[in-house]
Amino acid sequence: MIVVVPANGPALVDLRQVSLTYRVGKEETLALADATLSIAKGEFIAVVGPSGCGKSTLMKLVTGLLPPSSGEVHVRGEKVVRPIKGVGMAFQNPTLMPWRTTRDNILLPLEIVAPHKQQFRRKRAEYAARAERLLASVGLGGFGDKYPWQLSGGMQQRSNLCRALIHEPEIMMLDEPFGALDAFTREELWGIMQLLWLERRFTAVLVTHDLREAVYLADTVYVMSRRPGRVVMTKRIDIPRPRTLETTFEPHFVDIVHALRERIHQEHA
Repeated sequence: MIVVVPANGPALVDLRQVSLTYRVGKEETLALADATLSIAKGEFIAVVGPSGCGKSTLMKLVTGLLPPSSGEVHVRGEKVVRPIKGVGMAFQNPTLMPWRTTRDNILLPLEIVAPHKQQFRRKRAEYAARAERLLASVGLGGFGDKYPWQLSGGMQQRSNLCRALIHEPEIMMLDEPFGALDAFTREELWGIMQLLWLERRFTAVLVTHDLREAVYLADTVYVMSRRPGRVVMTKRIDIPRPRTLETTFEPHFVDIVHALRERIHQEHA
């Protein structure tokens, strides 16, 4: 078990010896075992590891979507016993509603999340302006009236990020949000994601199979073992920001990626 206290401030998220067992009928599967880590407020972490190691399960535990079988999850100093508030989520599939414009897709969280839903009609113009500012920040200014089917995959994923951020969440959960995109679009969105984080300083948890992506975006990368998932390596990324694509070719960056890849390969041995 590796216990890591973040170097840049008190913990916003604490997992303390957390395990999770899935039960289907009489069968039990230990998905996560004795996971312990801390995430500081405003920190960007990435979680990598073999397929099926519990990376996405970790996110569900942090957000309260799943209760741990043992151990405790604390967010903002309080034990998590139900789904927490103040979370934005972006997944590999943008899941934009095809009958809503890009702007209206982005506004959707404000229609359903308190306290915004109670004042949505009264503040609609203000919220729409917020959506337009977000769109402009990701290079989609003027696309608010377009429908998802009129956007490329990369543009849809930028819209998805805007939707996850519109209610100004304290915590962002990013579950392979760029995994389905081509390499050029994916790398472009790394830069956009970094810029959004530098401007807003939300706490981010990124699950990814792309080690370059993890090192480019994260302050800390956690490597998980094969199932049952355990944290087996923690790597602080001591590369100055803002990072660029040129950064990914620098020897120190490449060395970090190789070290992470070697540790994951050991899990397959």
